[in-house]
Amino acid sequence: MQIETPPTEKPYDRATGDRRGLVIVNTGDGKGKSTAAFGLALRAFGRSKAVKVWQFMKVPSARFGEHRMFERIGLPVEGLGDGFSWKSQDLEHSAQLAREGWARARESILGGELFLVVLDEITYPLIYGWIALDDVLDTLRRRPAGVTVCLTGRRCPPEIVALADTVTEMTKIKHAFDAGIPAQRGIED
Repeated sequence: MQIETPPTEKPYDRATGDRRGLVIVNTGDGKGKSTAAFGLALRAFGRSKAVKVWQFMKVPSARFGEHRMFERIGLPVEGLGDGFSWKSQDLEHSAQLAREGWARARESILGGELFLVVLDEITYPLIYGWIALDDVLDTLRRRPAGVTVCLTGRRCPPEIVALADTVTEMTKIKHAFDAGIPAQRGIED
């Protein structure tokens, strides 16, 4: 480890632009994409902002840790899918759920009543061709000025990356699963 001297001057200039809604992308092969989006949702909700979390790969009846906590505090989260694609009994049904879910999420973005809309794991239905990329891009461009949208998932399409205001790529350095350690409830659920 290299020891550093703490900065004594602000390392950046003050931003001069107007505050507005953003497009934020959390992508990459590392852990933390959804977790970061949920942290963002909690931060906004804690400031009394209207927030909605849409989960494209979770079933509506999902009871993972985030669902339990969001329910306790009243932050709306909704599963739109039927689970991982490799567990699906009918991929056309999975695709239909994604399309129907996207229609609802798009309406919540364009409605302008929400401060933050999280589209958790939306990249998967996009890269599977279940949701039209052009429709998502058009919605992001046409969203009301005060609406921030956070998209998560691996392999985010480059067209969304180009349009986004902030993009973070989570890079896997090491993962417990690779050492044979199963997912831990409360950490990876």
